[in-house]
Amino acid sequence: MRAYRNYVDFNTQSSGPSGRTNLTPPNGSKKKKSENATANLSVGQQQILVDAATLPAKATLNSFNSNPDGLNEQAVIDCRARYGRNEVDHDKPAPAIVQFIKTFGNPFILILIFLAGVMFITDVVLADAAEGPDYTGVATVSTMVLVSAIVRFWQEYRSSQAAEKLKAMVRTTVAITRRIDGKPVTGELPIEDVVRGDIVQLAAGDMIPADVRFLRTKDLQINQAMLTGEAMPAEKTADVAEEVTTSNLIDAPNLGFMGTSVVSGSGTAVVVGTGKLSYFGSMASAISGTRPETAFDKGIKKVTFTLIKFMVIMVSIVFVVNGLTKDWTSAFLFGITVAVGLTPEMLPLVVTAGLAKGANMMARRKVIVKRLNSIQNLGAMDVLATDKTGTLTEDRIVLERHLDVNGQSCETTLGFAAANSHFQTGLRNLLDAAVLTAAGPAGLEEVQSKYTFIDEMPFDFVRRRMSVVVSDGFAQFIITKGAAEEVLAQCTTELRNGDEIALSGERRKEIDGLVAEQNQLGMRVLAVAVRSIAPGDEPISGDFTVADETEMTLIGFLSFLDPPKATAGAAIASLASRGVATKVITGDNPLVAATVCRQIGIDPGRVVLGHEVDELTLEELGRLAQQTTVFAKVSPSQKARIVEAMREQGFTVGFMGDGINDAPALRTADVGISVDTAVDIAKESADIILLEKDLTVLEGGVMEGRRTFVNTMKYIKMTASSNFGNMFSVLVASAMLPFLPMIPLVVLVQNLSYDLSMLTLPWDRVDEGDIKKPRKWESQSLSKFMIFIGPISSIFDLTTYALMWFVFAANSAEHAALFQSGWFIESIISQTLIVHMLRTRRLPFFQSRASLPVLLATGAVCVFGLVLPFTGWGATLGLVPLPWTYFPWLVGTLLAYMVLTQLIKKVFIRKTGTWI
Repeated sequence: MRAYRNYVDFNTQSSGPSGRTNLTPPNGSKKKKSENATANLSVGQQQILVDAATLPAKATLNSFNSNPDGLNEQAVIDCRARYGRNEVDHDKPAPAIVQFIKTFGNPFILILIFLAGVMFITDVVLADAAEGPDYTGVATVSTMVLVSAIVRFWQEYRSSQAAEKLKAMVRTTVAITRRIDGKPVTGELPIEDVVRGDIVQLAAGDMIPADVRFLRTKDLQINQAMLTGEAMPAEKTADVAEEVTTSNLIDAPNLGFMGTSVVSGSGTAVVVGTGKLSYFGSMASAISGTRPETAFDKGIKKVTFTLIKFMVIMVSIVFVVNGLTKDWTSAFLFGITVAVGLTPEMLPLVVTAGLAKGANMMARRKVIVKRLNSIQNLGAMDVLATDKTGTLTEDRIVLERHLDVNGQSCETTLGFAAANSHFQTGLRNLLDAAVLTAAGPAGLEEVQSKYTFIDEMPFDFVRRRMSVVVSDGFAQFIITKGAAEEVLAQCTTELRNGDEIALSGERRKEIDGLVAEQNQLGMRVLAVAVRSIAPGDEPISGDFTVADETEMTLIGFLSFLDPPKATAGAAIASLASRGVATKVITGDNPLVAATVCRQIGIDPGRVVLGHEVDELTLEELGRLAQQTTVFAKVSPSQKARIVEAMREQGFTVGFMGDGINDAPALRTADVGISVDTAVDIAKESADIILLEKDLTVLEGGVMEGRRTFVNTMKYIKMTASSNFGNMFSVLVASAMLPFLPMIPLVVLVQNLSYDLSMLTLPWDRVDEGDIKKPRKWESQSLSKFMIFIGPISSIFDLTTYALMWFVFAANSAEHAALFQSGWFIESIISQTLIVHMLRTRRLPFFQSRASLPVLLATGAVCVFGLVLPFTGWGATLGLVPLPWTYFPWLVGTLLAYMVLTQLIKKVFIRKTGTWI
């Protein structure tokens, strides 16, 4: 409660013996929202705001059947029934079960689900009656699907819950005046209960609960940064503003908008727009719903299609070849086996494990990753578009410079300014706070010991200055601080080099140039002046008035700025070195934007204004955006369009912002980044939330995203090419051999063993060269890799065929088990060992060594492959022990395989310029 007002709390009133009246509508008055309550801000609603700004306040009151005493109870009930509650649309998290089901929509998981379904039909439904159904394959693939889905769901669910907890738990209220029994009563109500026509009372610190037209203001300043991006508060008045149109509504001096806040002063206003029919609400409604496809989504689809294409081609060929050389039933079953063999079964798990690892790493750096895929998008990001206020800057005003009349730093100017700010008794604004902060405890102590307060002339929007009168024990001084042109007009002399010198016309022009120079740097400039009152010259009445603010001496100037964050420059420079360009897209004015950019090491170049982009096509805007670093005075929709245009040019775009004006761009970007102090709509639209305003964590996220991408692509390329080579070998064997080259169940065991070892890849080391630049999902390099590298394994599969057929005489159906066992050992060891050859473009083991988990896992699989044919389980699978003379041949084969792979790798890199 505010102490200087006699408020009552509407919700605690009763109609009992106390005589107090209940303003809360009865339960029976709650009606279903009308259709109008679901509409976005229409042309009609815009016209209502324009009319409210351009017509007298009385006309606005009459249009809503309201008056300065407020609405009565029936009017409130009728208005709420027509327009609904004062609530805006939010993207609320789906129920846990819905989130879990959605995790199965991953393209790779869908492939596995399809294969599991086919295996169920072939191994269970159509199983041989004598042998009975075999659930091994179905259970294995289903387990992979389930584990991947659970890991992804838990990580994202936990992050979404953490993001929800960031929302304020305190219920926001507003002071409303309504008529009770014909008498005006002012009390506090939740902002959700505000209706059109309500009279609201506003004071410093209040949030404006809806779109309003001011009826009365006293030194009222509103922080509209969340809508406009401008850090400086906007001055508000109750006067008619005839210049307002639909294109400049936000700048209307007599309108306030939902979600903005009162910095200083007080006011009374009538509500003209609530809920979805407010400026804030219409924007929230427009950005709720389905999000656009990101670069990761598009890339995953391309990779999935490539794998499916190879699978369909290979399965079809294997099916036809086996059908013509053997029976069609066996051909169909082996075709399914080939499909399983070609599928990177562990891909969903490897991707999810990598993303979860990245999310946990970022969580330790106080970053909430709401959507796991956003880590991959961070790694692919080559453009970071960012708002200025609150993201690059501190979103607070500081005294950047205190100058004398020559433009040099001057402590005298700061001392007089500190006295002015300290001794005023009215509400201090952000500029006063900045002055006192700059003066510091020592400066304030000096002011207090040197001066005694006598009187003051408070600030008003007509004079645009305020003065205090102080005494130093010998004389009295009027110390004035305010708008440079207003203060300068009251000055006749200037303090230059310690002397008071008369101000000439020429000198005034020079001083105007000094002020203009500061303005050109994006500074807000105030002037400080002093008048000495000799003993005996005090007003006869003893009270000073604004008429005494004359014949003053100009002391100097104060320049204010919203400073850049301490980490902004280093973070942007680091991102630039990693191949990420920064674009500043702000609603603030171009001078301020350019100044902040220069302070953090960005060359602003030519600043493009919002109105310049409206007439451009998306393609033209995309080309302009490539050449532009700073966009200023842009609207929320223009921000989103600039981001969309860059995406259409093939860039992966991240956007960082914290206001409602940033929300559309946050949703349009491939990855939206916000901070914990952002408005709820911005945090809901973001994929990543920074809990601390340290932008250097972005670089960590970018690098983690690239590591995740590289390690994921290692698995995809190595596994897909290896599987492709194996299945090519199977195709050749199917055409030439009188028996199956490998038992279907053994194929599944081999793939499962290999894939389990690949679960360690998210923790593998990554070569620095692989993460220097943004990494994007694309299928072209995957196709080349599979076709170029895959057949290498087939060469040595064929030599193993020849070895088993000619040397070990495994050339008949009776000796099929020996042939299958020999190829199994060579296939599983070469497939696993070759991981170390393919995971790096450098020389393995010497120039680039895998991480310990990868070394242990791949070593374990090799040992498993060697031992299995000699075990009882191997015998049940149909494998038989190999003669010891087989193993020297195996060593020679593996060495030759590794040497050839290294040579082919060099050729591939030289021809394509890429590897992983």
